[in-house]
Amino acid sequence: MVETPAPGDTLRVRFDLAYDGTDFSGWAAQPRLRTVEGELSAALTTVLRAPDPVRLTVAGRTDAGVHARGQVAHADVALQAWQSLPGRSDRAPAEAALSRLRGVLPPDVVVHSVRVAPEGFDARFSALRRRYLYRLCDDPTSADPLRRRDTVLHKRTLDAAAMDEAARRMVGLHDFAAFCRRREGATTVRTLLEYSWLRLDDGTLVATVVADAFCHSMVRALVGAVVPVGEGRRDAAWPTEVMAAGRRDPAVGVMPPHGLSLEQVVYPDDAGLAARAAESRAVRSLPGGPGEAEGGRDAPAQAVSGSGGPTTSSP
Repeated sequence: MVETPAPGDTLRVRFDLAYDGTDFSGWAAQPRLRTVEGELSAALTTVLRAPDPVRLTVAGRTDAGVHARGQVAHADVALQAWQSLPGRSDRAPAEAALSRLRGVLPPDVVVHSVRVAPEGFDARFSALRRRYLYRLCDDPTSADPLRRRDTVLHKRTLDAAAMDEAARRMVGLHDFAAFCRRREGATTVRTLLEYSWLRLDDGTLVATVVADAFCHSMVRALVGAVVPVGEGRRDAAWPTEVMAAGRRDPAVGVMPPHGLSLEQVVYPDDAGLAARAAESRAVRSLPGGPGEAEGGRDAPAQAVSGSGGPTTSSP
């Protein structure tokens, strides 16, 4: 005899998705604004026939105009609703969920996979690292109009090698307060694992930025810190000098959001998920410095039913 799930039984489901951020007011749900979280929550609520909006936790909240190819989110859903998804078909619930979401989501949001999350998984706190990409075109005559939504046009010629040198000097465990918008009770200490620049064959300059986590406006400010180096107005040591000063410098511009895309979120194997989540929640500080409670840009998204306020800056 098959046991019927109790009404309160839930299971955690992982969603891997991508979206064109152009027409969204960011990830986080906000009243009267179109957001990625709002669209996905509404779709899940419909598909699961849930009585209340489905609550989501995301790996990295993105701001208006920022894109994602490798976003990850999770939701705790009613087990009975999950098991009912296939209806009379012989499909697995995950397969049915993927098919049904495809039918109700708008074309600028695509869910690539749906799966039951392993024990200990948390889309935000279990992540080991996140990889972002930033695209710049410094030659208006070679600009590709088909890439205008994900590539920022820069009016001055840039030296990619100089930008790469400056960027690589910033890698490591540092306090990135100079490149973050501070939040009450949140640390700005992060481990920047990779920051590099290269020029593609079509002339586009591309930055790869990888860190364990990011705080408010960090990636776009890191890009803005090396652009003056690429223009020849600053030397390669200048961005690290700004970082050491520990405060926002007016010469560092926060670059436009549409050049930024979340490309990948990496997690440990299943056995390490819970431990990684506990580690991510722990106090983080520089060696010898005071600690602060972990938080910042990659803290869990607010619940759809209770979120509000201004959109936070993108990484």
